[in-house]
Order: sequence, then structure tokens, then C-alpha cells
Amino acid sequence: MTQAYDVVVIGSGPGGYVCAIKSAQLGLKTAIVEKRETLGGTCLNIGCIPSKALLHTSEMFHEAGHGFAELGIKVATPKLDLKGMMAHKDAVVKANVDGVAFLMKKNKIDVHTGLGSIAGPGKVKVAGADGETVLETKNIVIATGSDVAGIPGVDVKIDEKVIVSSTGALELSKVPGKVVVVGGGVIGLELGSVWSRLGSNVIVVEYLDKILAGMDGEVSKQFQRILKKQGLDIRVSAKVTDVSKSGRGAKVTYEPVKGGDAETLTADVVLISTGRMPYTEGLGLEEAGIATERGRVVIDNHWQTNVPGIFAIGDVVAGPMLAHKAEDEGAAVAEQIAGQAGHVNYDVIPNVVYTQPEVASVGKTEEELKEAGIAYVSGKFPFSANGRARAMNMSDGFVKILADKETDRVLGAHIVGFGAGEMIHEAAVLMEFGGSSEDLARTCHAHPTMSEAVREAALATFFKPLHM
Repeated sequence: MTQAYDVVVIGSGPGGYVCAIKSAQLGLKTAIVEKRETLGGTCLNIGCIPSKALLHTSEMFHEAGHGFAELGIKVATPKLDLKGMMAHKDAVVKANVDGVAFLMKKNKIDVHTGLGSIAGPGKVKVAGADGETVLETKNIVIATGSDVAGIPGVDVKIDEKVIVSSTGALELSKVPGKVVVVGGGVIGLELGSVWSRLGSNVIVVEYLDKILAGMDGEVSKQFQRILKKQGLDIRVSAKVTDVSKSGRGAKVTYEPVKGGDAETLTADVVLISTGRMPYTEGLGLEEAGIATERGRVVIDNHWQTNVPGIFAIGDVVAGPMLAHKAEDEGAAVAEQIAGQAGHVNYDVIPNVVYTQPEVASVGKTEEELKEAGIAYVSGKFPFSANGRARAMNMSDGFVKILADKETDRVLGAHIVGFGAGEMIHEAAVLMEFGGSSEDLARTCHAHPTMSEAVREAALATFFKPLHM
């Protein structure tokens, strides 16, 4: 059976479903292909959404047991109902994936369940439970996302019970006594903090000399101190050489990157969180003549591959592996296909670590500006000097604004603090319109709010803060 479309999107994650919806809204006959029974990709099913549910509930549990007393609230020692916590997480996931399914129907997008592959120019083959279907289309958009990356040079057998990826770490049936997290990036620190708050002894082993590689160095340094204060044992400059099951648990062997004696850690659960890699298995890229580089699909400035009519977005192409980056690309590609001028500003893509406190950034880091030889001015303000933060017992962290020394145009913003993921968008909007630190500093902010710290950091950038 053959069906004809203007656009067929392979993959229904944030990039894919946004691309499909935008295409349909622009009047293009659209279909989406998804190998899972539910839509939403990794993000909604086993990534962003379920992890945020567990982050929130574990924070509430920890606050009830450790923070209420300081606020004058007396409660009995809270008891963890892990089964109930997981049920909340599953309900949140269901609501989100059902919401995407509703949007497909609302926008008259055909959903084909099965493994999608490129069968030739303008053809997508869908291998489903009921056999194969070939979809004929004028345009194909590859939005197949990413998968868990292993440890370079180490043969790790992930069973999702003892040696787990982020998928298994979201499904544990009991709180492990000890968790070793391999990788000090976003996923490892988020999920490590979840199980730490629920009672696990958590050790993070990171190859580089700092956690959150790519983040501003000062942010990384202070955030690492905060996590250590919370009880996480963080070991940097450590090269993992072996991960294997041992009895009912597992063991992790690592050695100093600069040389030295190896050490072996035992654990009930080992979380492998060393990043993600583009997922293109079974897609037929080579047969279709689509160029790749280091596993990523090569695209031009309009997200088109070297094969006319075939586009790619999200985690399978270069750039940060972030759901919102994929969403923006999905909308832009749909506009391109419809003859409009789709655009993504890659200099203004926020990045958030949803720990407690949160870490958020947008634009350039100090290290990047120095490497590029750009003269800049830095302004900072601590939450310890913010009235609202002190009132809520949330005074850890700071805001840092980086601006061009000559023009005062804001080039980057970095926040460690409660609600940082929400506050960062003030800087993102400012940067999107080419605003200066003085523009932000002279904008009246409500008092008392956490966001006043953003204004104070901007004041410190172009003049001096009012409350220091």
C-alpha cells in the first residue's frame, strides 16, 4: 500500500512532532513515523519529562525531611512511597504522550507506527506489526534523536537493573544503598541527585577535571561545592577502565587521568551517563547516499542533507542535544519546506540542569570569550544578598552576566540558583534583541523576587549593583 504526502517526519520526539505540527499548520499534508507505541520520543517517554517528575518529588521529600523545621514547620519524619512516586512519574508521562497524540489528530497528521527507513528518493518504508508500508513524499525530515553512549574503550553491558542507563535509573524498584554514577554531566548529576535525596550514597566519577563540561568554569566550580555539601562524592580527573557485575551488585574501576594507582568501587547500581550519540540505526542513510560525519547527519544552513528533499534536525545533527533546540529546528524546517524563511539563532539557546539548585546558561562562557579574543566585562551578584532568596532559604548560587567591553551587548548569562531555569529566559530574550547589560539593569524588576539578582548582575556589569 502506498500513500502520498508533502512531508514525512521520521521520529516523534520534540523536534519531530513540532515539525509535523508546523508543517500541517502551513497547509502541507503530513505524516509522522514512530517506532514506539507512544509518541514523544526519548524526551517524553524516558528522558526529560519522567526525570523532571522524579526530580520534583524527590526534592519535596527531601525538603519535608530536612528543610521544614528551619521554616518553623513541624511534621513527622516523612516516609518514602517509591511505588507512589513512580506512579506519579508514569501518570505525568502518559498525560504528555496522550497530549501529543491529541495534537496529531487535531492537526490531521497521519501517524504510522513502526521502524521508518529511507527506501529511496521520496520514499519512506515503515516496518510495522502488520507488515510494510511505503509512504511517498516530496520531503523527508529525519528526527530520530539519540541513544545512550557507552564508555570509550570499555565494554559495558547495560542490563537496566544493576548497570543502568538513564532509562533504568528512572525505573528502579527500590532505593539502592550505593550508586556510582559514571559521568559528571547533566544526566548523571540530575539522576544522581534524585537517588541521593531518596537515601542512596552517590559517588560521581568524571573523566574531565570538572563537572558539567562546557559550562562556565566558575559556575562548574561553585556548583560542585554545592553538590558536595549536599552529600554527593564527586571524583574528577578519573578514567573508568572497567564496569562489571559483581555478585548482586557491580564494581567500577578507575584510575587518575594523569597516572596513578587504580581504585575499585563497589555499588548496588551503576549509572552510565557518559553522554548520548545520534540514533540512525536501520534508517538506511548509506543506501540513500546521505552523508554523515562522526555519526551525525551532515546538513547545510537550511537543514537539508546532500540529498535534495531530505532534511535532518535535532540530536542527529551537529549542535547541543537539547529538546528545545530540536523544536526550533523542526519549526524552521517546516517553514523552509513551505517556502518561508525558517531561522534558528544558535547563539541564544538556553541550557538548564534541573538539580537543586538549578544551573542555567545562555550564550558564551568566559572561557569561550577568552579563546575567541573578545574583550568583555563580567558582572556578578550572589543570591545570598537577595531578600527573596533568603526568605525562602534558597540563597545558594549567583548570577553572572558577560557583556562586550566596547558595545555592552550581552554575550552570555549564567545562573546557579533556585529557579535558574526560569530566570535564564530574561537574558535569552534580551540577547535575542541584541540588548545591553544597561538595558537590563535599567528595567524595573518587582521586589522582592529572585529575578532582582539578574538585574543586580547586569548593574554590576555596566556600573555597580544597588544592593552590594
